[in-house]
Amino acid sequence: MPERRNIYFYHKPDSEMIEKVEPLYDIANRYNFKIVKDFREANIIVSIGGDGTFLQAVRKTGYREDCLYGGISTTGSLSLYCDFHLTDTSKMIEAITNTEIEVRRYPILDVTIDDETAFSCLNEFSIRSSIIKTFVMDVFIDELHFETFRGDGMVVATPTGSTAYNKSLNGSIVDPLLPCLQVSELASVNNNRYRTLGSSFILSKERTLTLKVVQDGNDYPTMGLDNEALSIQHVEKIDIKLSDKRIKTVKLKDNSFWEKVKRTFL
Repeated sequence: MPERRNIYFYHKPDSEMIEKVEPLYDIANRYNFKIVKDFREANIIVSIGGDGTFLQAVRKTGYREDCLYGGISTTGSLSLYCDFHLTDTSKMIEAITNTEIEVRRYPILDVTIDDETAFSCLNEFSIRSSIIKTFVMDVFIDELHFETFRGDGMVVATPTGSTAYNKSLNGSIVDPLLPCLQVSELASVNNNRYRTLGSSFILSKERTLTLKVVQDGNDYPTMGLDNEALSIQHVEKIDIKLSDKRIKTVKLKDNSFWEKVKRTFL
């Protein structure tokens, strides 16, 4: 990657982690990379930890399209976003010295709350009742009223996020080459008054999903963007769509999305 020389390492600042990552700093210096302390000056951003750390690194650095993201695992096993073991420096050196490195592009979600506050997420957006009581949402696809949902909540996932919370709800795993979002229910109530689809459904990138929270006193839901919680009171409407933005990560040989799925679940 000759045109990318400014590298930013994202990891916990405690002394134990600093000691663990010291060899990575040595490798970066040995191969003439400039280690920057401000992520805005970087064109390579590397997270060191697990998938949760990778999600935080992408969020904290603003989902930059002009950067190449990479994940290094400290947990002893590779994962969806971590392509390297902390101790496998030879694989890292092979990647950074490859002049024809390939990249993969991951889609993200744009989430707008009450036409005011906008967020992004790489895995999923989730909304759940914050009290031990179901809540009600009107579900719109574009401007079509699709269903009235009553239950514990919903999860809206990207293709890469389809392997996370969405999978635990019996949602489908979706190839990230398909630009779409997937909607899965959390404990829906189906009776004579409320009727939902009862299964996950997938929307194309051209669609906008709108969730309107019925204001019946339970209008303070818990919302999650990947692994970060939002605290916003009296939410009335959430618009969700696939963003035009993509984040780029290193694409290694013999490490496709489906190979990652296989090693994680099979």
